[in-house]
Amino acid sequence: MRRDKFEPLGVPDIAGRGPDWSKSTEHEHVGGRVTALDRWLARQLLAAVGDPPFRFVLWNGETAAGPSDKHTLEVRFVDRGAIMGLLYDPELRFGDLYSSGRIEVEGDLLEFVETAYRALDAKLARSPWHHRLSRLRNRPRTNTLSGSRSNIHHHYDLGNEFYRLWLDREVMQYTCAYYPDPTMTLEQAQVAKLHHVCRKLRLEPGQTVAEAGCGWGGLARFMAKHYGVKVRAYNISREQVSFARERAAEEGLAERVEYVEDDYRNIRGDFDVFVSVGMLEHVGTDHYRELGGVIDRCLKDKGRGLIHTIGRNQAGLMNAWIEKRIFPGAYPPTLGQMMEIFEPWEFSVQDVENLRLHYARTLTHWLERFDRNLDHIEDMFDERFIRAWRLYLVGSIAAFTTGSLQLFQVVFERPHTNELPWSRAHLYTGDHPQ
Repeated sequence: MRRDKFEPLGVPDIAGRGPDWSKSTEHEHVGGRVTALDRWLARQLLAAVGDPPFRFVLWNGETAAGPSDKHTLEVRFVDRGAIMGLLYDPELRFGDLYSSGRIEVEGDLLEFVETAYRALDAKLARSPWHHRLSRLRNRPRTNTLSGSRSNIHHHYDLGNEFYRLWLDREVMQYTCAYYPDPTMTLEQAQVAKLHHVCRKLRLEPGQTVAEAGCGWGGLARFMAKHYGVKVRAYNISREQVSFARERAAEEGLAERVEYVEDDYRNIRGDFDVFVSVGMLEHVGTDHYRELGGVIDRCLKDKGRGLIHTIGRNQAGLMNAWIEKRIFPGAYPPTLGQMMEIFEPWEFSVQDVENLRLHYARTLTHWLERFDRNLDHIEDMFDERFIRAWRLYLVGSIAAFTTGSLQLFQVVFERPHTNELPWSRAHLYTGDHPQ
């Protein structure tokens, strides 16, 4: 069924605190006279975003440009309110204005976003107050027990059919793939990622695994099928859990994989292995010690674990628009912040790998499939939703290619464990268990 609004799950489409310039029912200034104030506002906006090589085109066709002599990209404004909204809060307002069609980008959207990120990064590096101001204007949603359920519902319960259109066809992985060969298909790279994770965990037949945040259950089924382990996987997305259970039954794995519709904080039992792929972004730093306590409680004396997460080199909030409109409650941690999971419980970090460019390639594959399936997506959602999600995918590619975001895989063990590999050779043997 087609959804007629961008707020598909009841989350109000508010633009945060402050004057709401990003929305109006009428574009009073379309075709109207451009004033000296409008020209001044356009110049101020260019300076505010670091004078990137863009040309701003106002609603009467007039242009404004920064000092660069290379203006291959144009940003078109429908009305004065769009400029004022961007001046007030460019990080949040741009996405809303672009989604509603009040801003248009002429030229390659990815090139535009990458250029904007680089210009803003250079500008904000000289403005230490920016992150404090952004936090005051755009406070992230909380990840309490009830808050987490609402946040996950907003993003993951859009409908399995929607995600099936552009994720890999084999295991429905909505996390970074692994491309040891850059020419791999998305399906091949996602299978390679699953093997990479399992090898890092050194899984053996008969072991028990606790998985926190299992998505559509692909990793749990893969571990059970190819590595002979038993898995209990926790997830608070009802649609994903329902899908995962059906697939496990179809593949004859229901007795070896248990999907629990519950929060990671309620994991119970004793396990040889703990794994979390793409869930930490939804935990929040205030709950890292709590997560570490859950892992300590459920992991056996010689247990080990792996956490795979989007991250940052320096502490900072998720892009305000993505956090409010796409991924509520999301926060990408630094490696230093992740130590709050491990240090209080004396876990030893054994391996850290950064797969940043692998995520950029994964997202590129997702975007290609998203674009190929626009006809089907248009039957499900309206134009505003489609523009928003396309911007989200493009913006995510740019975040990884420009280094704004990282992708960390961290392997950890109990501190007294001496049964450790002497090299990383086991990760790259080329032999996959059947």
